[in-house]
Amino acid sequence: MRRILLRSVIGIACLGAVLIAWVAGARSLSMLLDRLQTVEIESQPIAQLGIEDANRGMLRVNDLPMSTAMPNYSPYPMEMKVDADRRFVVQSANHAIALGRVEDSLGGSPGLGIKPEPGDRAHFQIERSMLSWPTPFDINFMTGHSPSWKRHLYYRLVWEKPGGGRLDMLWRYEQYFYENWASGFMTRAGTTGLIRVDIRP
Repeated sequence: MRRILLRSVIGIACLGAVLIAWVAGARSLSMLLDRLQTVEIESQPIAQLGIEDANRGMLRVNDLPMSTAMPNYSPYPMEMKVDADRRFVVQSANHAIALGRVEDSLGGSPGLGIKPEPGDRAHFQIERSMLSWPTPFDINFMTGHSPSWKRHLYYRLVWEKPGGGRLDMLWRYEQYFYENWASGFMTRAGTTGLIRVDIRP
């Protein structure tokens, strides 16, 4: 009888340890798996890219504002500017790409922006992580409602020029689950923000 009781206690303790390890490490495991595979939710063509606030670290992809701050909240090491020919240029890691000519008030929207030129292939993808993780210890003292699960959402801007130039920008944010999956722009210091800018001239 004692042996059965001892085995039961050890089994419960091991199960508890596994659950604690899962809750504590699932976020890191999710990010590791996301390097291998994510699930595409949506892909839409880029109709216009708002650049009015680009020098202050903000782009507008279609109607969606996207910050260029990294997970540590500092600006991503790249330069975005309008050159002498009124072309919008993005430069990072000694590579640069001119996306298109700047126009005023695109489609009735205020501010400066650009549209894909003939031959350009520009799209904006939304992807989610393969793995969600439980959050039983999250407490929201403001509303009293805390998410029961979280997962990562990835936003990818891909702009390809006919001559072979390519811009790839990748953002990572968190999405919370209450009764349904809510906003996909929740932040967490050290993990969310603009995580990659890749330019092929």
